[in-house]
Amino acid sequence: MSPTFDRRSFLRYSLIAGGAATAVGGSGLLAACSSGSSSSSSDAIKMQLSWIKNIEFAGEYHALDKGYYKAAGLSADPELITGGGAGTGVETGLTSNKVWIGTTAPQLTAPVILQGAKLKTVAATYQKNPFCIMSSAKKPISTPADMKGKKIGVQASNENVFKALLTANNLSESDIQKITVQYDPTPLTTGDVDGWVAYSTNEPITLAAKGFPTETLLFADFNLPLVAETLVVRQETIDTERDKLKKFLKAEVQGWNDAVADPQKSAELAVNVYGKSLGLKLDEQVKEAQAQNELVVSADTKANGLLTMTDELIAKNIEALAKAGYTISATDIFDMSVLAEVYAENPDLKKA
Repeated sequence: MSPTFDRRSFLRYSLIAGGAATAVGGSGLLAACSSGSSSSSSDAIKMQLSWIKNIEFAGEYHALDKGYYKAAGLSADPELITGGGAGTGVETGLTSNKVWIGTTAPQLTAPVILQGAKLKTVAATYQKNPFCIMSSAKKPISTPADMKGKKIGVQASNENVFKALLTANNLSESDIQKITVQYDPTPLTTGDVDGWVAYSTNEPITLAAKGFPTETLLFADFNLPLVAETLVVRQETIDTERDKLKKFLKAEVQGWNDAVADPQKSAELAVNVYGKSLGLKLDEQVKEAQAQNELVVSADTKANGLLTMTDELIAKNIEALAKAGYTISATDIFDMSVLAEVYAENPDLKKA
């Protein structure tokens, strides 16, 4: 099966409102927090990715390719560990001290923190989550209200995030015809459904390449403004390895600056180097890189730098998490102070 429609691609951000035990792979979370060998005790950095080595981690590829990590003062390049799938998430790797940092999302981190884990989000790559409702360009669904009376294809693992979208827009499941589907969006092309839960950086591009143009409704644009591909560490890392973390984040920003500036190179690195074994298609990865940049770059990041979060965006994420059933304070899940120091010490990192 093509990586495009692999069912696991929907497991990373699909645990919203689904319970902390599921998010961390069981009830042994608190025990895991104090067990295992700490990866933070050595110079080695293990970075757990939220998914396979496709275009989503273009910034890391550029940073490795250009030697930014070592140039920033780290003794070695980070080891990129692929993730994805229930029970193998970044939070599990962090709480068990198996990895030093990872890319994840607030709706996965929040329930783990609420169970007692000391984790903090220190940067946000995607200013908007890629979840969307995909529809035919000939019969577009442009607003949540447009879903009323329509058949919406929802994968079982994405039911909770879809419910959160409905709740955030004063809709209920009785307002739409929810159709439980798998992951190949062919039913949308055949007219069996009117809308489809998808990633804006994935299925719309693939279907367009097959001659089926689509319209996308981003969840983030309609009262569910969660960020994604967040960088999360243990609190102890901030407390005891702040300088090391600053060096790492500096290299990350440099890498993502390059990724935004050169989607073609990003795709080449994904296809020919880091994701070489995946059979990725260069033309699709270029288009996905371009679509991804629209999530990475915003008016705020143009003003403040990539990976940053404004106080307003943090507040919106806290509100969105509450709608999803996770009541948590901003200071318990977000700490942008380390990244702020990186930019203060390296003002040239900011790209207009």
